[in-house]
Amino acid sequence: MQKNNELSGVKEIARRANVSIATVDRVIHNRSGVSAKTKEKIEAIIKEMDYKPNLLARSLASKKNFRIAVLIPRESPETEYWKAPLEGINRAWSEIRMYGVEVVFFHYELNDRQTFNSASSNILNDSFHGVILAPSFISEALEFFYKCEAKRIKCVFINSDISNVTPLSYIGPDLFQSGKLAGNLSKYLIPDGGNILIFNVSRELGAEHHLLKKATGFKSYFEENKLASRVDMLTVHRTDYDSIMVELENYLRYNPVDLLFVTNSRVSTVAKYFETNNITNIKLIGYDYLSRNIEYLEKGIIDFLICQKPIEQGYKGLLTLYEYFIESGQVDKVQLMPIDILTKENYKYYKN
Repeated sequence: MQKNNELSGVKEIARRANVSIATVDRVIHNRSGVSAKTKEKIEAIIKEMDYKPNLLARSLASKKNFRIAVLIPRESPETEYWKAPLEGINRAWSEIRMYGVEVVFFHYELNDRQTFNSASSNILNDSFHGVILAPSFISEALEFFYKCEAKRIKCVFINSDISNVTPLSYIGPDLFQSGKLAGNLSKYLIPDGGNILIFNVSRELGAEHHLLKKATGFKSYFEENKLASRVDMLTVHRTDYDSIMVELENYLRYNPVDLLFVTNSRVSTVAKYFETNNITNIKLIGYDYLSRNIEYLEKGIIDFLICQKPIEQGYKGLLTLYEYFIESGQVDKVQLMPIDILTKENYKYYKN
């Protein structure tokens, strides 16, 4: 059969078969652990592509080890979000560990930029080939990125990007479109002319912060469609429950609100306040498939959750670096995650 001149190699076989590259390698080297049906499917693709399996053999023969650092926030009592990308990274590592990949985890506190600086310094003082980075502190992340570039350490960004910077790859949502989607959802919850509050909860909120990109997208939906709703924005920099509630209570005391859009995973905090105070006349939209958020989605207090595959972000982040070093630079510069909408009717069928 004529050789396929399009994308070839283990990566393409895995893509076509919808399996991991490690599964393809097991089939190529006749190892156990693959079902007969999946093996048959992979072998058919190999035959169709006329693939000559040597890529991973070269990786093993080279005896070269690849050291990858992971620099992401630590899971905290305020949000469990960062447990998800960590799960994805570990899942990918379990598949490629046998090929000489070492992963070292460096965590920083989401509300403490000094912990980011300390962790990033430890990475730069060590020896790594690549870094998976969640750039929460923009100026510090930029400085770290440029130092990595100088040392020829390849960076993959997950969850949020930084304008005018080109990492090896960005894996995450289109933040502007994510916010715009939330704006679109709003019109199904309240009539045009209603009062909307965009609610940011973050100690850090510079001009490049991912929450503001979502807020800008949200506002743009109303501007582009010439809708009459009033869209206001409130930012709370103290992230504990009591501080958030004081700020929100003060705002609601003097301003009518028909819909509240929380720009991150802390929407459960607002939902808890609504439940405690029996507030039933304000629609609520927020982010992320987290246990506390799902609890309030089930109760109907949260109307919509927007989700962006954090487990897959972590999984793809590590495999992207591995494929870059093995396949000599053939990776996608931007890998956008789907922007999914969850309701109490469909959340049980969703996977992060």
